[in-house]
Amino acid sequence: MTVRDVVTRFAPSPTGRLHLGHAYSAVLAHDLARSAGGRFLLRIEDIDGTRSRAEHVDAILADLTWLGLDWDGAVLFQSTREAAYAAALGRLQDMGLLYPCFCTRAEIAASQSAPHGPESVYPGLCRGLSATERAARIAGGVSHAWRLDMARAVALTEGEGLWWSDALAGRVRADPLTQGDVVLARKDALASYHLAVTVDDAAQGVTHIVRGVDLFAATDVHRVLQALLGLPTPLYRHHALLTGPNGRRLAKRNDAPTLESVRLQGGDGRALASRLRAGPPGIGIGRQNA
Repeated sequence: MTVRDVVTRFAPSPTGRLHLGHAYSAVLAHDLARSAGGRFLLRIEDIDGTRSRAEHVDAILADLTWLGLDWDGAVLFQSTREAAYAAALGRLQDMGLLYPCFCTRAEIAASQSAPHGPESVYPGLCRGLSATERAARIAGGVSHAWRLDMARAVALTEGEGLWWSDALAGRVRADPLTQGDVVLARKDALASYHLAVTVDDAAQGVTHIVRGVDLFAATDVHRVLQALLGLPTPLYRHHALLTGPNGRRLAKRNDAPTLESVRLQGGDGRALASRLRAGPPGIGIGRQNA
């Protein structure tokens, strides 16, 4: 790969306004591509139909322009990618790796009072249902999601060596079993984050993924999906997260100040982007396995 082959992306969800944490990630991804003479892409991850809003998309475009960031080509909207996600799901289904999960969130939460492991990992309540029981529930209209049987998925990819490389953590051996049987699709979404981002990064030719360290562990899931679907593995840079004066990470749920509020108050976006370029240094993270 030559430097001109570098392709990065910024892929926000239009479920709220951007904040400084988003800006930091966008600036890093933009500058990595521009410094290599490569391409910087913008993708809108709007598959959450209940929370995505057109006005948030407009604000995202305005905020990035205000920061002095430009992108190459047309903006890709995940809401237009249903056929690609369906094809990927169909391939995994044909491999016998998906099963329907009929559990409600309350049922999952109740089950996790038992020693199944980390609370964030699905305890496999529906994994053992018979094909007859699954078919009967689906025919009866019972709402369900589709989960990846992670143990089977890992068994199928054992010979491929599930490694990936991070600019800060080095060479990392993926351990997707720790993430459990993740959801890949549900009734109210075309695809889960895990499936959509993996399929779209490959389709757009993304070579370098810049994102926050909070998504470090998710890369293990993306790596096994890449192996199963025969997709390339990008290089990663999981950067430190920006925090507020109270030490809490900047996030929508923590009411982080929005870029729009600064922009509308007459702030200098290009000056802000320059300050972000001198932001927190990268930190050593994750499982470093040479």
